[in-house]
Amino acid sequence: MAISNIRYGEGVTKEIGMDLQNLGARRVCLMTDKNLSKLPPVNAVLNSLAKYGIKFQMYDNVRVEPTDQSFLDAIQFAKKGEFDAYVAVGGGSVIDTCKAANLYAASPSSEFLDYVNAPIGKGKPVTVPLKPLIAVPTTSGTGSETTGVAIFDFKELKVKTGIASRAIKPTLGIIDPLHTLSMPERIVANSGFDVLCHALESYTALPYNKRGPCPSNPISRPAYQGSNPISDVWALHALRIVAKYLKRAIRNPEDREARANMHLASAFAGIGFGNAGVHLCHGMSYPISGLVKTYKPKDYNVDHSLVPHGLSVVLTSPAVFAFTAQIHPERHLEAAEILGADIRTARIKDAGLILADTLRKFLFDLNVDDGLAAIGYSKADIPALVKGTLPQERVTKLSPRPQTEEDLSALFEASMKLY
Repeated sequence: MAISNIRYGEGVTKEIGMDLQNLGARRVCLMTDKNLSKLPPVNAVLNSLAKYGIKFQMYDNVRVEPTDQSFLDAIQFAKKGEFDAYVAVGGGSVIDTCKAANLYAASPSSEFLDYVNAPIGKGKPVTVPLKPLIAVPTTSGTGSETTGVAIFDFKELKVKTGIASRAIKPTLGIIDPLHTLSMPERIVANSGFDVLCHALESYTALPYNKRGPCPSNPISRPAYQGSNPISDVWALHALRIVAKYLKRAIRNPEDREARANMHLASAFAGIGFGNAGVHLCHGMSYPISGLVKTYKPKDYNVDHSLVPHGLSVVLTSPAVFAFTAQIHPERHLEAAEILGADIRTARIKDAGLILADTLRKFLFDLNVDDGLAAIGYSKADIPALVKGTLPQERVTKLSPRPQTEEDLSALFEASMKLY
């Protein structure tokens, strides 16, 4: 099990200056994005840095849904700055960008593809020491403050991929629920869907002891190991919080209890999937994001088309869990019950359909776009979507049920319309 240290509570951000002082940091890189740089979370960090006399340089050019080029720009900044600590304030895009900047600045002679997941990159193990990174999440979604994963859009192949190594996980995640109060409704919804799928996918992933062969050296052991007894605890707990609080957090921005709990659920699900891994919803989401045409989501202040990560993941969830449920149907049924299904008279062989229907109702209640067709895709796009899923073996191999190209085509087709 590998997780970051975590500190939780309203207002804990004010301690970050002391943390950096305790680390002996003299030159700090503060990373965020243009929108956040004007909002209270970044302000809270700046106040603490000023109070404790921490010298820093700010990089606010992080792209929402980062690309290889936006990673390279941040890496360039980090190499020039010769920083001895990093602070990332933002959602998964910011935290992931900061992880990559820290990694490549610590390994200046490495080529970009050296650490990128195979088969797109070389997937080399990280053997260089990294600088401390403190992550301050402002969304309740990726759980990136606890994981050793950094995801980006590889423009040339029009597909998302990433870097996965325990070495890049943050030193400390500062989980301050005050930061979630400035999140608009759709951002709360889409980041919440990411938590939902993190929990569902890691709980239903191929079990750790069904994988093989064992790596010849522990340094090659993957960050994503399959479902396991410890990750299961975190995944189920996160799922229960989502069932209880996500709708409240979306519908009422003043509901501090709901927003605070979703902020915690994001970290809990991160601990779960950061070790167990995710599978088909995530593997299929990367081309859904990468091949976006003109879709621009409500509440996102961006100058480019994008499918928010949580939305790209959740749209295939009814089809995916209907497909995977024939393996471990009892886990799929348990998840459906947590999400509100009455399973007293349910037959075990109907587990997949019950979970799929429960998810559809959940999404319908929250006004989610009606499937892939509603965000600009048609049947003609299915071959390209399948092609973009095939290189995602790091996650698709964790599906409890192996899948062929025909299976993937059928799953994309079944996800064109949800209701």
